[in-house]
Parts: sequence; structure tokens; C-alpha cells
Amino acid sequence: MRPTVAKTASRSEFLTIRGLRYHVRHWGDPEAPKIFMLHGWMDMSASFQFMVDALQGQWHVIAPDWRGFGLTERSQADSYWFPDYLADLDAIIDHYAGSEAINLLGHSMGGNVVTLYAGVRPQRIKRLINLEGLGLPATQPEQAPGRFAQWMDEVRNRPVLRGYATLEEVAQRLQRNNARLSDERAAFLAQHWAQQDDSGLWQILGDPAHKQVSPILYRADEMMACWRRITAPVLWIEAIDSDIWRFFGPASLKREEIDRRIACIPRVQVEMIADAGHMLHHDQPEQLAQLIEAFLQQPV
Repeated sequence: MRPTVAKTASRSEFLTIRGLRYHVRHWGDPEAPKIFMLHGWMDMSASFQFMVDALQGQWHVIAPDWRGFGLTERSQADSYWFPDYLADLDAIIDHYAGSEAINLLGHSMGGNVVTLYAGVRPQRIKRLINLEGLGLPATQPEQAPGRFAQWMDEVRNRPVLRGYATLEEVAQRLQRNNARLSDERAAFLAQHWAQQDDSGLWQILGDPAHKQVSPILYRADEMMACWRRITAPVLWIEAIDSDIWRFFGPASLKREEIDRRIACIPRVQVEMIADAGHMLHHDQPEQLAQLIEAFLQQPV
């Protein structure tokens, strides 16, 4: 497989964030208007390359690898949870933007984090873009004993991620996740998604601890309480063919739950992208970039 050639080259920077060595990827002129982009679960910052290449304006895109993903150091704790992501993001924004209100975008897990953040720190956000960051299914207190027991079992028997003999196998693994991904784009992503170890195997750049269940139940009502405090305009984008909503039960109920959550956001514009799955920034980066730039350029 011959990888896609990036139209806009990125550059890497490493800095210490809350005791961890964080990798931050940059595209564009540092003096241009900023867009912070936060990737999803089991992904990394280079995932935004195709969308960045499709942007028509001059932007400084700042995209960190979350803790335990990509080239960022792994956590010393047994689990990853949303409060750490929020605090990491807060420190990253302080470092690059000071007190400036920013444009903030997140995909999937990253979308969950940035939307929570926009409600917790509403004064920090100029405009917010959520790409399929709905949150997790609601839980009930009765689930707590089983959840704690499952978490302790998984801490004792930690998950592992398999290695791959070649980079081509890594690219094929990405295509099994997303059948729309071209050979060229899969090859590009594979070289950032995995790294060769001392034995010659290609290992996914994601801490296996991310595969463990969280000991903390997800409280959807608390999430929506944060969303209600968002003051910035929000662009909410879904992919018509996404399967991420399968976790929310029967189709007859999932749309109702999605709309209930969106309704918590005071100033929201909803857009749907056709011929795209959950990795919509890989499937339709040009259409996505057009929507994003039109939204960012609207009068405040």
C-alpha cells in the first residue's frame, strides 16, 4: 500500500502536562486563528490529516494525542476517566491560548470531552464542534456492584493488544474497522497508529488499559447538566451510516435519546453527512471541512 501524501505537513511538539509527556501535533501558521482538535478512543491526532488538508482557509490546528494514545505517555493509574481528560485539556488550552476564547472540536470520545468542557468552562469557548460525541448509555445505581467487581477482575488480568507482522496488516486492520477507508488513507493512518517494537512487531499506540471497563458509572444526567451551561454556538455533526449508536438499544429508542441530549445544548446547529460512518473525518473530509469553516466564519 502506498500512503496518501499529506498536502499540509504537520509538526510535532512535546510538553509536560500534569506530569505526563504529551505529544501535540500542529498544522498551519502559528499566527493564524486556532482550532483545537481532539481525537476519539483508540485513535490519535494524525487522524485529522485528511480533514486538515481539505480546509480552505488559513488555520493553526492544534491536536494533542490524549494520555495513553499515540505518542503521549501512558497514565500511571489503573484506569482512564473523563476528569483526567478534562484537566489535561484545560492545561493544554492554557498553554497555547492563555485567556483567549477558542474554537474547539472533538470526535467521538474527544467530542464527549470537549462538550463537557464547554459546559464547565463556558467562557473559554468561542465555537464548539461535536463530531458524534453523544456520550455513553445511561447507567443505574444497581449496576455499581457488578461494575466494581468487573473492574477489579480486569485490573488483575489486564487486557493485551496483539501485534502485527507488517504495517500492511495494521492498515488492513483499520479497513476492517472502516470499509470505506481507501488503501492510501489506511496506509497513511497505519504509520501513525502503530509503532514497531524491539521484536519487529507493529504495536498499536494505545494503552491496553483503555480496554478495561471504568469503575465509575456514567451519569448521563450529570453530563446534560454540563451541556446546559454551554454558551458558545455549537455545530453538532452526525454520519447517517454511523453504527456508534448501537450501544443505546433498539433503533426506536436511540433517536429519541440522541435528540433528548442535543436538546440540552442552548445554541446548536445539527448537520448530517451522507455516505459516512462513525469515522466521518476519514470518509467525507471535504464535506466536513466545508461545514466546519462555514460555521466558524458565521458572525458571532
